[in-house]
Amino acid sequence: MKISRIDCHVLVDPDYDPAATSSAQDDIVVEVHTDEGLVGIGESDINPWIARACIEAPGTHTMDLGLRNLVLGMDPLDPAAVWQRAYLGTAMAGRRGALIHALGAIDMALWDIRGKAAGKPVWQLLGEQRTDPIRAYASLEPEIGDFDGYVASMVGWARTAVSLGFQAVKAEATFSGPYANMGLLADDEKMTELLTAVRSAIGPDIALMVDVQYAFDSVDRAQRSMDAWSELDLFFVETPLWIDDLDGYAKLVAGSNIKVAAGEWQATRHEFADLIHRGNLDVVQPDIGRVGGLTEALAVCELAASAGRLVVPHVWKTGISLAAAAQLATVTPHMPYFEFLHPDVCESRLRKELVTDEVSIVDGAIQPPAKPGLGVELNRDRLEEFSDAAARLYS
Repeated sequence: MKISRIDCHVLVDPDYDPAATSSAQDDIVVEVHTDEGLVGIGESDINPWIARACIEAPGTHTMDLGLRNLVLGMDPLDPAAVWQRAYLGTAMAGRRGALIHALGAIDMALWDIRGKAAGKPVWQLLGEQRTDPIRAYASLEPEIGDFDGYVASMVGWARTAVSLGFQAVKAEATFSGPYANMGLLADDEKMTELLTAVRSAIGPDIALMVDVQYAFDSVDRAQRSMDAWSELDLFFVETPLWIDDLDGYAKLVAGSNIKVAAGEWQATRHEFADLIHRGNLDVVQPDIGRVGGLTEALAVCELAASAGRLVVPHVWKTGISLAAAAQLATVTPHMPYFEFLHPDVCESRLRKELVTDEVSIVDGAIQPPAKPGLGVELNRDRLEEFSDAAARLYS
């Protein structure tokens, strides 16, 4: 079997809001075709126009080619070999960043093909099934620009998530720093107000996390807020510092009794080695597309296990990435949760409507995927609609 074609779909939610700092509003979806008729699908959390360029770009020599030209004709049933060739062949422009993120979408599609060819869900090709329940947390970020409205919506969504069976929720508290979702700016004390309201709404038995999205510009400022949250029983605080401040992360981890998490932007196991060994993070958060696909995400899980760290993947795209995370979680016992942007508690139509066969929750636990491959299919009508919206945006 050989890779015969790669199609790139740049997608945009027609109702996207430019004030919302949310990558759930756009997507790059790849379909990898084979000469035997099998097709795999994948996606990655990256600017989709940049990803398409990384895949479709021509090149003039062996160390600086586009991804598509590198992998055409290769065996799709050997994702590791394809990954290595693509990594080497894009080394001058890649090794990290956008090219690895784009490669992640292709790798995800190859695992989908491999599972379909074997007639098995992908997790059965990744490792042994864990014995404890597989759980996800509901990730909550209302798109509201005033603080009182934001808190009210967050509390409502948290209650909805619990009613859907989630045993854990994460509140996005992005009131300063580079994200500043919906232009909502507030003092750090407002984070405490939000988290207190959510904890009161969900009670003591539901795990609570917070993502401040790189809000704090110093360790001391981060520590002050985390000290104020000591009575809220937080499972972790996500990305409190800028991602390059590894020494700052190590200092914060040493001084806090709340676990610290980061890694959503990282590409390859090598960047995670820095987070673990220099940043000393408690929890690493590979995004399966961005890190380089399931091939590299599996390597990150092995690295974390050897260092005694938890893995909680970042998932902020469609049901494609969600399915990939469920596959990985099924064989990763040191993954207590993965992120779940549930259709009932998010804004994006792209997230809600692109795929069928969503990952399901029963009695608070994710059910091990049973269908061959990733187990999801594209809704072709919505794919066309979201492609047209992207084309109109920059026509």
